[in-house]
Amino acid sequence: MANQAIRTNQQLEKPVSVAVVEYDRFILLLYLSLVAIGLVMVASASISVADQLTQDPFYYAKRQFLRILISLALIWFACKVPLEFWKNNGMALMLGSVVLLAIVLIPGVGYTVNGSTRWLNFGIFTFQVSEVAKLFLIIYLSGYLIRRSEEVQTNTMGFIKPMLILAVASGLLILEPDFGAAAVLLMTGLGLIFLGGVRFGQFIIFVVGTFCIMGLLAISSPYRLARITSFIDPWADPFNSGFQLTQSLIAIGSGGWFGTGLGGSIQKLFYLPEAHTDFMFAIYAEEFGFFGQVILIGLFALFAFRCFSIAKMALCNGQAFAAYLAYGVGLLITIQAVINIGVNMGALPTKGLTLPFISYGGNSLLSMSFAVGLVLRVYYEYQLGDEAAVKHRRAVKRA
Repeated sequence: MANQAIRTNQQLEKPVSVAVVEYDRFILLLYLSLVAIGLVMVASASISVADQLTQDPFYYAKRQFLRILISLALIWFACKVPLEFWKNNGMALMLGSVVLLAIVLIPGVGYTVNGSTRWLNFGIFTFQVSEVAKLFLIIYLSGYLIRRSEEVQTNTMGFIKPMLILAVASGLLILEPDFGAAAVLLMTGLGLIFLGGVRFGQFIIFVVGTFCIMGLLAISSPYRLARITSFIDPWADPFNSGFQLTQSLIAIGSGGWFGTGLGGSIQKLFYLPEAHTDFMFAIYAEEFGFFGQVILIGLFALFAFRCFSIAKMALCNGQAFAAYLAYGVGLLITIQAVINIGVNMGALPTKGLTLPFISYGGNSLLSMSFAVGLVLRVYYEYQLGDEAAVKHRRAVKRA
């Protein structure tokens, strides 16, 4: 009886190891929910435009479905690549991104659509460099904050060096012009560096300076100035500069509490330009109403919260690069979603940004899906590290 009691006590004191190392199901569920909503809304919002242009009502929906399948393959690939690879090659990825952003601006090389030169045309597909550049620069910053952590926290140059790189990349984006991508990149980078422990006074000064420069750039261009003035009062010129925003506001207001129902949008019938891309949220709000908006925004909020939770777990486990990478992905997707929704609601000037996972567009969906794969890998390696820590504690106790 005494021996049995001793054995029972030993079992109770024995540390519990991580039995099964797996990927985070909650992040994956949120991702699948968002892309499923996106696929349904692309089919709904583009049906009239697709029928007129291609005589196939589901032309854009079919292409989006194919991109979702490719995105799942990219997630699988990102899940299988060790984070050490990205950590060791962050500098090369950053330099490659800056070079590609410069190549896009070479006359005859970059592909221009609606006055913006943002793509490289490879015939069967176009490649938007800014989508990849945002992600690669986050990978670089995550590694930089590890290598130069003390310098970032104590030395002004440790803060200025990465900001110079972000400034160069943002400047190239503005020349395309892609003011929205530049804003997302700068805000994500500033958020990461703040999490890296930069001194608060320096951070505030740089943030104020950055917003002042971006404000001057915005008012220096007649094109961007027109967007700002139409955003302030779109009803002053509802049939010209304010047309897109007024139609978006009409769509959102028409949704009421519960919406007009799936497929019931009126504004998608050639009233609201870019209904299946930049202004997808307005069509979603019209068809699903206020409660539908709450659900969609809630999904994005849960996604951000889970990314930050995984980052915190990794940081507590001593995996700093993984933590900053998860923080960066969470910031990138959340900031872009907030800006897109703000633009649709008239709270922010028009930026030309897609709603992550929801809007039609291959480059955005593929790059954001790859970013989700990186977060899944962070959680996987956190579990590996946690299991190793448990085994180490057990070995120490035995010794």
